[in-house]
Amino acid sequence: MVSRVRTIAFEGIDAVPVDVQVMVAPGKMGMQIVGLGDKAVTESRERVQAALHASGLSMPPKRVTINLAPADLPKEGSHYDLPIALGLMAALGALPADALEDYVVLGELALDGTVARVAGVLPAAISANAMGKGLICPHECGSEAAWASAELDILAPHSLIALANHFRGTQVMRRPEAALGPTPGTLPDLAEIKGQESARRALEVAAAGGHHLLMIGPPGAGKSLLAQRLPSILPPLSPGELLEVSMVASIAGELADGRLSDRRPFRAPHHSASMAAMVGGGMRARPGEVSLAHNGVLFLDELPEFTPQVLDSLRQPLESGECVIARANHRVSYPAQIQLVAAMNPCRCGKAGEPGHRCARGPRCQTDYQARLSGPLIDRIDLRIDVPSVTASDLIRRSEAEPSAAVADRVARAREIQKERYEALGMPGATTNARCPAAMVETVATPDAAGLAMLEDASEKMGLSARAYHRVLKVARTLADLDGQQQVGPIHLAEAISYRLPGDRLSHAA
Repeated sequence: MVSRVRTIAFEGIDAVPVDVQVMVAPGKMGMQIVGLGDKAVTESRERVQAALHASGLSMPPKRVTINLAPADLPKEGSHYDLPIALGLMAALGALPADALEDYVVLGELALDGTVARVAGVLPAAISANAMGKGLICPHECGSEAAWASAELDILAPHSLIALANHFRGTQVMRRPEAALGPTPGTLPDLAEIKGQESARRALEVAAAGGHHLLMIGPPGAGKSLLAQRLPSILPPLSPGELLEVSMVASIAGELADGRLSDRRPFRAPHHSASMAAMVGGGMRARPGEVSLAHNGVLFLDELPEFTPQVLDSLRQPLESGECVIARANHRVSYPAQIQLVAAMNPCRCGKAGEPGHRCARGPRCQTDYQARLSGPLIDRIDLRIDVPSVTASDLIRRSEAEPSAAVADRVARAREIQKERYEALGMPGATTNARCPAAMVETVATPDAAGLAMLEDASEKMGLSARAYHRVLKVARTLADLDGQQQVGPIHLAEAISYRLPGDRLSHAA
């Protein structure tokens, strides 16, 4: 007899249907799993046998063959345990033969028969809903699966026995409810920043338009403090963005208790991170920090301390908004619409350009340190600002700085203007000016005659690339949106151009 159970395999955040076929036939006693599975799939044989024994079901003295179809698709992960066990129970008559036809199943089994949580339940639930089927998943992942659809039939058992009792009608399980995670602690507030008015302004512009930002300054100037306060002025995730972010987090296994959060991601990897940790990869091609920061902020502190190969691997995600991980037998793509915020010292000793400072190595200290950043990467950063040292008078003076709530209101109004503009143009995916396609930049950010003359003059003197030219227009459009103006004026272009001038720093790479 052959029983069939539907499950899924993951390719990025996409779920591919997999048919688990279980046949019990006369022959030498044993269990064989075929279908191009990895080590975790192969070891499921032992977990399934132990879980069935703990649940009071003995293995038959026959040959059991389990095929994971399609056979040429690589299968990875421990979530095949539960569909294999249920398929075997159906083949042995412990479950009704037709009980599993309308469900997609995934879950890991413990040796005592309990069902343990697995990664990727949310994409699996969305895929099951698209196929018109229900979902059987671990109890801890039930609230995560409930976000896929209010009509999706979900069974989230604690154990194999609970699921068998449900199908026999002796223990009916309640459908889990979708839930948001508890609100994390209060975010750091911009009011805590002393001085740095120009840096605060640049941070507001970056938040309003989703622009990339690079802060250059000596140690202790407050670059990291400014970056850590960027989430406090960003708007919460929209429902569509929340679902995208949660799908990536689900694949990575980072959804706590299956609860979602509408707070934008803020990822700050250490500068020792490898390329696989940054853009994704490894044996199972998992998402990296760039994808985990999707629709949020990726903060790279001490930017030149990252290896040049890791930094240059960011160039393609910053341009296309996705991370593509290519392997010999498959290709995986993860979304990566991020806002890059970086901080760096001007040189290795950190004091280049500071009044009264003289480096023993001279200008070479600054040149060698900044040479770790490639010109194409710097060209992709919209705002580059100097963050000078904070003086003692700035720290002592009792001045009331503007809180994050007031800045967040202006950012929210500017983003609403951008959203309405791009929806009217038939581009709902371009929710911020930073994501505006190059073909539309000159349409939405056309300056007046004086502005065009200024932009042409600046482009010739600064040697702006085509990318830099468009990014200046995007920043100017954001500045006009913050002012509530339809027309991009010379004052907006002048400020946007100033953000391409990091003083004498990075002059060799810009």
